[in-house]
Amino acid sequence: MISPCKTEIAPKMGPRTLFARPPHCNPLFELFRPFFRIESQTAPIGERPYHPGQVQRCNRHGLLLIFAPSDGVNSRRIPPTLFGWPQMKLLFALFNYFPHGGQQRNCLRIAQKCAQAGHDVTIATRTWEGPRPDEVAVETLGLRGWTNAGRNHNFITDLANFIAGQDFDGVIAFTKMPGLDVYFASDPCFAAKYRQTKSRLGKLTRRYRLYRKWEEAVFAKGSRTQILLITDREVPLYREIYGTEPERFHLLPPNIDRRTFSESDRESARLAKLAELGQAADTTLLLMVGSGFRTKGVDRAIEGLAKLQSTESNKTQLVVVGHGKPDSYQRLARSLGVGDRVHMLGGRADVPEWMLAADLLVHPARNENTGTVLLEALANGLPLLVSDVCGYAFHIERANAGRLVPSPFSQTQFNQLLQETVDSAELQQWSANGLKYAAEEDLYSCHDKACELIEKFVAAKAR
Repeated sequence: MISPCKTEIAPKMGPRTLFARPPHCNPLFELFRPFFRIESQTAPIGERPYHPGQVQRCNRHGLLLIFAPSDGVNSRRIPPTLFGWPQMKLLFALFNYFPHGGQQRNCLRIAQKCAQAGHDVTIATRTWEGPRPDEVAVETLGLRGWTNAGRNHNFITDLANFIAGQDFDGVIAFTKMPGLDVYFASDPCFAAKYRQTKSRLGKLTRRYRLYRKWEEAVFAKGSRTQILLITDREVPLYREIYGTEPERFHLLPPNIDRRTFSESDRESARLAKLAELGQAADTTLLLMVGSGFRTKGVDRAIEGLAKLQSTESNKTQLVVVGHGKPDSYQRLARSLGVGDRVHMLGGRADVPEWMLAADLLVHPARNENTGTVLLEALANGLPLLVSDVCGYAFHIERANAGRLVPSPFSQTQFNQLLQETVDSAELQQWSANGLKYAAEEDLYSCHDKACELIEKFVAAKAR
């Protein structure tokens, strides 16, 4: 018997697992001993982190004993019974990280959830903007290439080389690529989109071949990649084009933060934001939030703003918050005579305050897989005017919290809908309806559910 004061490298397990058998064990645990390994950490209690989901005991020498599930000699991971998941080494991957992107936020928060559950988590990306998280390691692999397709190809190649030198238990990505255990679907089906909008000559390009190959690696029939979804609207397309097995799709709830605020908070936010813009208290404030200005329809909103009937004392203002290249949109605004009424603020950390301050969220997107910002507006009591192509547009209709712009898009029709919505007597009722809907529906548990599924899929892979 090994003394609890010592440690020993377990045979066939490598240096990551240390054994120690205590002289006295709880009789209940003895029943489960054949199915569990005993890991010893010889640091005094309080100096090492305790991982949730593992059973810990302190022996008489003041050592922390962690009992983690095992299947015996080879210690391959198995699903938990009473004791939760063992620690896993997980890699998350995405092309670029910046603080205000929806895909980026999902990646970081799910990675943090997995780290909080006791797992060893690394995020690999080309570039990282903003502060780095304490509980998650970050690996930046660099930006190489002259085109987007070339840069993406180089990143996927560099990532494969990085993975080859590590011993990750699971690889989770937020962009399509080969070799994944889990893919978090945040982009529309490339093959279907290309089929609808591109010429046959486009299929001869390197860009098409690469993107189609990466998508096929995830969705092809027989692939082992599990697919997490925040909307199921693209599932029929993937099944039609690639024959993807339905059991590999896993639909998650939405992923917004719960909000609590008072009318006083709303009034304070409105006064502060209007003062920041140098506008009067009775100004009508339209808000757009999102990165990728053309996709979100910023040009459509500017043209709609130019057609609004305004008075000298109340000229409606449009505020755009998000990453993008603003120059062409500012030129468009100036050419339409509304250059002084369009405010391109870039990425901001105070989006909730802007939602409290605004009168209407405008989102005339050309395409939008989900549209988390729509649900955030609901939770802040902000009425909406949004394209019906957005994956989450049905929430707006179900909540009766605003109006939808029908497809196919017409700028003339949008201009008219914008005028009617700004002038509507239902704005306050739409605000109340949105708050009620956000209080009653599960719009919040996406990241917790994703963490649970990742643990399940990676553990199952090891059996």
